[in-house]
Amino acid sequence: MSVQTSPSLAHMASQNMDPAAAGASAAALKGSESGNNMTKGSVSKRLQQELMTLMMSGDKGISAFPESDNLFKWVGTIDGAQGTVYEGLRYRLSLDFPAGYPYQAPRVRFVTPCFHPNVDDQGFICLDILKDKWSALYDVRSILLSIQSLLGEPNNESPLNTTAAEMWENQDGKEPTLTQVFAPFKTLLGFSKGLSCKINLFIAFKCLIKLIPPKKTYPKLGL
Repeated sequence: MSVQTSPSLAHMASQNMDPAAAGASAAALKGSESGNNMTKGSVSKRLQQELMTLMMSGDKGISAFPESDNLFKWVGTIDGAQGTVYEGLRYRLSLDFPAGYPYQAPRVRFVTPCFHPNVDDQGFICLDILKDKWSALYDVRSILLSIQSLLGEPNNESPLNTTAAEMWENQDGKEPTLTQVFAPFKTLLGFSKGLSCKINLFIAFKCLIKLIPPKKTYPKLGL
């Protein structure tokens, strides 16, 4: 006596599916994947052009390159502008580009701790062109130059670090200013280049503790 097996659920489902609807779903999925690939390709091309523009610009104190082979994640550096309290310091940044770039702003933050009125303790930056003032006309070069300019000209009307903002506004000499805070750190960097980063920070903070008023956050400085 032969035994008949019951049809599988998948087979039964296939018998009840409209072939036209199934074909339309497959076509839509394929079209979506194709569109995503085209979008990613156009963004990659744009970022390659921006990389060439930045390399050819000759701007001093700024640089950025893709991290490994990932064009959507860059590592940038900014030198503190001359004549500011950040002169002589170099900061490292991360730049993450969304799939909608350049119509959506990249996610930019300081990797190197930065004590600044418009930078929070996570490294995120309060800069209008990275938020509501973003335009597809901006590029990596303009972003880096804007952040470099922000170091010397903070917007104290919307601070992320209120301690740094208060010190920046202080002009009466009664409280330590940012210039006083960074001075010993820069001096220490001059003769301790051969020491490890941890030793540099330990020595610097020992000096800074004497300058920062009680109950205020000790600044995080650039290396």
